[in-house]
Amino acid sequence: MSEEIAGVRIPDSALAREATELVREVASPLLFDHSRRVFLFGALRGREQGLEFDPELLYVGAMFHDLGLTDRFRRTDQRFEIDGADQARRFLHAHGVTGEPADRVWTGIALHTTPEIPLHMAAEIALVTRGVELDVLGIGYRTVTDEQRAAVVAAHPRPDFKNRILAAFTDGIKDRPETTFGNVKADVLEHFVPGFHRGDFVDVIKNSDWPE
Repeated sequence: MSEEIAGVRIPDSALAREATELVREVASPLLFDHSRRVFLFGALRGREQGLEFDPELLYVGAMFHDLGLTDRFRRTDQRFEIDGADQARRFLHAHGVTGEPADRVWTGIALHTTPEIPLHMAAEIALVTRGVELDVLGIGYRTVTDEQRAAVVAAHPRPDFKNRILAAFTDGIKDRPETTFGNVKADVLEHFVPGFHRGDFVDVIKNSDWPE
């Protein structure tokens, strides 16, 4: 029987169950619980906004969105968001989900740290960002009820979450600082990695090979 949390049913297809087990295997409890909350909060935001979305695609997007912070799927040559997006697409292709639906999940993960743009795209893309923003940044905190929020956190607790997720971000990207250029994760490294110097867009333009 499908599990229900805060009135949201957790997808219970074979694909969804395998996604759950994969993330449970490779991610820390911190990231597993966070990813489940992202799905639940994203689904609640979708319901609140009257959006139609595919729960299974949203679930894979939410569950895989931080896989680029895990030892198994972390690379050092690209943004961590792309690590998770690539793995989600491989996973979906292996389960017969190809074409635009798989690309939709890829895009939702790849853009989940890019403000505003995902909110103007397909519902599954927007709702991964909505879920992340609510759980990490508190954006939309009061768009869900106190009872809904309490039910989500009871099922997937977040002890000392602010400090622990910042530590997870730092550990996952400190070996690829150049990939933070132009995105919010540069803020993380500036706070927690001694000697890190954020790239500057204006300096890149002024110091390029163009004579003028």
